[in-house]
Amino acid sequence: MSSTAVSPAQPWYRTLTREHWFVFSIASLAWLFDCLDQQLFILARDNAIKALSAPGTEPLVLKQLSGWAQSVFVAGWALGGLIFGSVGDRIGRARTLAITVLIYSLCTGLSAFSRDVTEFMLFRALTGLGVGGVFGLAVALVADSLPDLARPKALGLLQALSAVGNVTAGLCAMALSEMDPMNSWKYLFWIGAAPAFLCIFIMFRLKEPAKWIAARVASRTSTGKPMGSYGSLFGEARWRGPAIFGMILCISGVVGLWGVGFFSGALVGPAIEKALRAQNLSPEKVTAGKQWWTAANLIVQNIGAFFGMLAFTRLAQVYGRKLTFFFGYLAAFAVTIFFYKNFQTKADIWMTGLMGFCQLGIFAGFAIYLPELFPTRLRSTGVSFCYNVGRFIAATGPITLGSLQKSLGETAVAALPAAANAAAKAEAQLNAFRDAACWLAGIYLLGLLVLPFLPETKGRPMPDE
Repeated sequence: MSSTAVSPAQPWYRTLTREHWFVFSIASLAWLFDCLDQQLFILARDNAIKALSAPGTEPLVLKQLSGWAQSVFVAGWALGGLIFGSVGDRIGRARTLAITVLIYSLCTGLSAFSRDVTEFMLFRALTGLGVGGVFGLAVALVADSLPDLARPKALGLLQALSAVGNVTAGLCAMALSEMDPMNSWKYLFWIGAAPAFLCIFIMFRLKEPAKWIAARVASRTSTGKPMGSYGSLFGEARWRGPAIFGMILCISGVVGLWGVGFFSGALVGPAIEKALRAQNLSPEKVTAGKQWWTAANLIVQNIGAFFGMLAFTRLAQVYGRKLTFFFGYLAAFAVTIFFYKNFQTKADIWMTGLMGFCQLGIFAGFAIYLPELFPTRLRSTGVSFCYNVGRFIAATGPITLGSLQKSLGETAVAALPAAANAAAKAEAQLNAFRDAACWLAGIYLLGLLVLPFLPETKGRPMPDE
């Protein structure tokens, strides 16, 4: 792929050719639509579980089933990342990216046709397989294709654009807020199936990076080192340490976001519902308002995320990757607790934006930092391993949150006077959820513990052999 000789003082985007921009655009769209799918699931999950469960199922049981659905999805995500990360190094980033986009698009559409909770969870697990492969492939594709001067900023922007997919999901949910929630969740999943058309352009137009082609030739001739091999990733000390500690670094952010941050709607929805009921609105208006504000919460969270990821990208360029991660994790820990302790009504929606800024800003660091830890022949494998294997642990986050909430909620309700009404019990359970989320926010401190064992990569070329 062609490159352009430029002055280091020149803006990064001026170093890109038309082919560079095409690669960046396709990789960004694949990840943007991937995130759209993720957020549509978050918005549709609770209503889908309620619609597919037996009539009269207890609310706490529904919350547990919702947690299980999220855990199944995240576990499928982890497995897909491990599989397709290695496949991408072996057969090519572009070809494998097309496969993953097709899987998550089709299985998202099929989720709308689920007849019960079991089928729904099966389709979500299959969707997770496709979703899991996209990040590592898109990041490796851009990292191997773009000039070194442009790479970190382009990868940070790629991750920031994921917030556009998240906001789009929120807008879709707001547009459907007047519909019956027992049916609107199906439309959200049908919308998520649309990215399958992107595969056509990926398969027939996108080329494999010259770096990957050269690495494959070297693997077959001069070096003899395998492409996309986990045996090589862990068998060579040079790559084993970054893989293990990079994985732990990602676990902290992934569990914090998927185990706590993306459950903010479970706090915002009931809090908004309580405020709307106090206005003596009709049940239909309360339901529609709750759905609208839950979607608005997601939009605000991801507007904050967009600016958080741009800020992280800038700070990582100026102060280095590790120092930015250090303050990023501290901020995510503090702000998550602040949000869950203090959010009460729609006037507090700004807190959601602040939490999105801190929690998702870290993910720009993953896009920038992870490809700088591994050589071309292991880049997709290493990035996908670090970013996704932690999701096996992250998959326990929603279950842990649901179980902790159930335990604390039952204790809180039991402590109420015998004459306590349903509203008092609901308030006690909501406060239990706040406490459970605050406890799980401690996972962000794990990220601080592994930073001393990872290298600083600012200003260094990506490793190669």
